[in-house]
Amino acid sequence: MLLVGLTVLVSGCSTTNKDETAGWSPNKIYSEANDEMSAGNYGKAVPLFQKLEGRAAGTTLAQQAQLDKAYAQYRDGDQAQAIATLDRFMRLHPASPATDYALYLKGLCNFNDNLGLFSFLTRQDLSERDQKAAKDSFESFKELVTRFPDSRYTPDARQRMIYIVNSLAAYEVHVARYYYTRGAYVAAVNRAEIALKNYPDAPALEEALYIMIKSYDALGLTQLRDDTERVLEKTYPKSAYLTRGFKPNSDPWWKIW
Repeated sequence: MLLVGLTVLVSGCSTTNKDETAGWSPNKIYSEANDEMSAGNYGKAVPLFQKLEGRAAGTTLAQQAQLDKAYAQYRDGDQAQAIATLDRFMRLHPASPATDYALYLKGLCNFNDNLGLFSFLTRQDLSERDQKAAKDSFESFKELVTRFPDSRYTPDARQRMIYIVNSLAAYEVHVARYYYTRGAYVAAVNRAEIALKNYPDAPALEEALYIMIKSYDALGLTQLRDDTERVLEKTYPKSAYLTRGFKPNSDPWWKIW
C-alpha cells in the first residue's frame, strides 16, 4: 500500500511539473501566446512569453516576447511587473527601435484615469488621490516626446501629459481647499502657491488664486489679499469666484461625460 501511494504521488508530481511547451518551436510558442492574448487570457499569455524569452534568447523574437509580456502583464492588472519587465528591456536593449513603445507602455502602466465603480457616489476625482503614479507616468511620457518627437506614440503621450499636469494642479488646489475649510490658512496659501508655481495655465489655478484671497483675508493680510485679487481679475476677467465664491457640489473640472 505504501509503495502504491508513493508511486501515485511521484506520478502526480511528474504530471504537475510537465512542460507542455517542451517540444514546441519558438514560433509555435509565440503563436499560442498571441492566441491567448487575443482571447483576453493575459494571465495565460505571460508564462508563454516567458518561455519564449528563454527559447529564442539573443533574437529579435525574444525582444518582442519581452514587450508582449509587459503588455500582457499590464492588461492583466499587474502594473508593477509590467514596469519591471519594461525597465529590464530598456536596460538590455538601449538601442532598440522599440524603445519609444516601451516608454509609452511604461507611461500607460502608471496612467490611471479609472475612477472606480463607486466614484459616481463618492464624487472622488483624480486630484484627490496620491499623485506619485501620475508623476511617474508624466516622466515616462516626457522622455518619450523628448527622445522620439516623431514617434507614432508621441501625439497621444503629449495629450496625456496635459491631462496629468492638470490633474496634479487640481490635486494641490484640492489640498489647499481642504486646509482652508479647516482654518489652516497659511497651509492653504502654501499649497495654492505650489500649483501656481509648478503648473502654469492649468484650469485649477483660478480657484487657487481665490483660495489665496480668502486665506489672506482670514489672516488679516489685506495688502496681499488685494494684490492677489487684482491678479485674479486680470488673469480671469470673467471669473465667477469673485461673485459666487466656491462652486457648491460642482462636477470635477476634468469631467466631460
